[in-house]
Amino acid sequence: MTDMLPDDDSFIDSQNKRKQYLYVRVVKAKDLLVKDVTGSWDPYVEVRLGNYKETTRHLTRFENNSNPEWNQVFAFSRDKIDATMLEVSLENKDASKDNFLGWVLYDLCVVPKRKPPDSPLDPKWCKLENRKGEMLKGELMLAVWWGIRADEAFLEADSVGVANDASVDLISSQSNVYLLPRLWYVRVNVIAGKDLMPSDTTRHPEIFVKATHGNQAMQTRKSMNRSKDPLWNEVFMFVAAEPFEEHLSLSVEDMIGTNKNEVLGSCIILLQHMDRRCDDKPIKSQWFKLQRDVIVEGQKTKQAWSGGMIHMRICLEGGYHVTNEHYHLSSDLRPTDKQLWKKSIGILEVGILSARILSPMKEKEGNWRTTSAYCVAKYGTKWVRTRTIIDSRLPEWHEQYTWEVFDPCTVITIGVFDNCHLQGGDKGNQERDSRIGKVRLRVSTLQTDRVYTCSYPLLVLHPSGVKMMGEIHLAVRFTCSSLLNMTHMYFQPLLPKMHYTHPLAARQLESLRYHAMQIVSTGLSQTEPPLKKDIVEYMLDVGCDQPSLRRSKANFFRIMAVFGHLIFILKWSTGMYNWKNPTNSVAHHIIFFILVMYSELILPFIFLYLSLIGIYNYRWRPRHPLHMDVRLSFGDNTHTDELEEEFDTFLNSHPGDITRMRYNRLRSVFGRIQTLVGDFATLGEKLLSLLSWRDPRATSLFIVFCLVAAIVLYTIPFYAVAIQTILYVSKVSRPNKLPSVPMNFIRRLPARSDQML
Repeated sequence: MTDMLPDDDSFIDSQNKRKQYLYVRVVKAKDLLVKDVTGSWDPYVEVRLGNYKETTRHLTRFENNSNPEWNQVFAFSRDKIDATMLEVSLENKDASKDNFLGWVLYDLCVVPKRKPPDSPLDPKWCKLENRKGEMLKGELMLAVWWGIRADEAFLEADSVGVANDASVDLISSQSNVYLLPRLWYVRVNVIAGKDLMPSDTTRHPEIFVKATHGNQAMQTRKSMNRSKDPLWNEVFMFVAAEPFEEHLSLSVEDMIGTNKNEVLGSCIILLQHMDRRCDDKPIKSQWFKLQRDVIVEGQKTKQAWSGGMIHMRICLEGGYHVTNEHYHLSSDLRPTDKQLWKKSIGILEVGILSARILSPMKEKEGNWRTTSAYCVAKYGTKWVRTRTIIDSRLPEWHEQYTWEVFDPCTVITIGVFDNCHLQGGDKGNQERDSRIGKVRLRVSTLQTDRVYTCSYPLLVLHPSGVKMMGEIHLAVRFTCSSLLNMTHMYFQPLLPKMHYTHPLAARQLESLRYHAMQIVSTGLSQTEPPLKKDIVEYMLDVGCDQPSLRRSKANFFRIMAVFGHLIFILKWSTGMYNWKNPTNSVAHHIIFFILVMYSELILPFIFLYLSLIGIYNYRWRPRHPLHMDVRLSFGDNTHTDELEEEFDTFLNSHPGDITRMRYNRLRSVFGRIQTLVGDFATLGEKLLSLLSWRDPRATSLFIVFCLVAAIVLYTIPFYAVAIQTILYVSKVSRPNKLPSVPMNFIRRLPARSDQML
């Protein structure tokens, strides 16, 4: 399920990785004849080390069985141990008291070391003793050894450390990997109906079709031809997840009054039997028989056929990418159909090492505040969850996960949460896990085969402002399998072909994204351990497009930062013509006169100048992936009232429906304007990143292009280049509707939107 971090000091901190632990494996017991008065007993094993103790699970109702089996592992951090003896006792869980059945004592000075970490260590049978040192009937199979984090038993350990000490790391839950199901778009084209007979034949029917799939419901408009053979020709789009356990339900209804409809027939469509397509080839239409409920002898039964039929085209669209996240923060851009998938371009390795100075999230024992932290990482269809470190503000996970990378212009998200469902949490905070913060890393900003070991701040936005919750220490490495394929990706469309040849409306895509998020949230909440809906929504950045004065200000200043470069050029030109620096002014006047005399050098000079700027900026290239920026997000100087409005979903002081409708409409319009401003800012930042080395591969390609363009424009006459450019831009027909290569390249460039809270 997870891979331990490799024994490589270049990837993780060697000192932390070789931190020693005392491992205790409790396998089973034999020859136990003790029973209580009820004829059954519940044996368990308690492992005690000084003030710390852990217990195995209770084996309830073990009638007539003297050989219970647990097979559990415990690990104790060596630097927290303050005892010389290890006590492993066998006890019986009784309703009134715990019955001591015997124990095994270990002197820590004679406990062997396990080298290498993957060498076998066989457990041994140990005789049980009473508290007086006398031998008892019965034996325990145990294995006790000193090991390090690289020991594979570290992943099997049910708990590491012990309670009663806030500085002890206690891991109480196993790591888990969640694989999301494949999501499909379901296209339903409702064409017409036939022989739909309403109960009242004296009136013209007003027939419409209602389609339902899970919690998604849509309906057509009323048929324009008010007859028993209505026409609609409308298209619905739904989101469905394999293995298609939920069916598509359609009902044909006649509006006979206000809020009163008569069902003329219904049918159930099994999606697993529908056609699948990965392109725009036409789908054959079908006639579906409608069933109708009738009452026979006082009981409600279904007829096989009501006499009516409905004409539809239904298919599963595999050529689109079904997204459950925002496109500028997407972690996967592949189409649904596996036939369209290309080979991976590399491997992304992420080591979740540790966190420090985490803010206390809950109370324990009155006034002692603590945190039980775990991490969730998502990339593509694979989500992972680390162990929970109980009662520690300095947790250490040291877990590594890998993902296949199919597109470099994708983002991985790592979130940190406080587990409120374990010991140490107050009852008032049991419903949802608290957010500690998250980090986003764009793969295209990572250099190939370089190990990044950095600490990133964990920031959370509250109604009172932005709060620093601590830091998380990560190790990240992106390994490229084919540099040529990865470079080729920069000139390909960002989304699958169907998004350009048969695009979906923006509002429709938003609705489908919301339903896809609901499907993912429901599926992850039913796993073990579950990922609750609030965790999934936080990881998917649900609500980041909601209206917010803070975001609007941040987007405005992002645009001002983009135009700041133009303002700098204007100020520089003004200073040159005002002769503030006579030497520079003379030099630039000479260059200007040369370009006027030799006009064919203007374009080569521009491209050469751009390439020189890019080469000059190489000295100030980013050394590490960027993190969340409080100042960029405008979180450090936002008024409290503006933050309260951002967290307020309704106008609580005016609960009237009309006021609420107007308020939501205003927020909707304001949100679209805010998104538009952010899009302009993102476009400007993408253009500026051409020379900033944020994406080293993109900047290298652009510099090479500028140098080649300068040489070509110098050798070829300007009129030839102008004629070729005009012919290319104004050609009447294009072979397809895909965006141009320059547009694909620009869309794949990084922007500062990744750093927004």
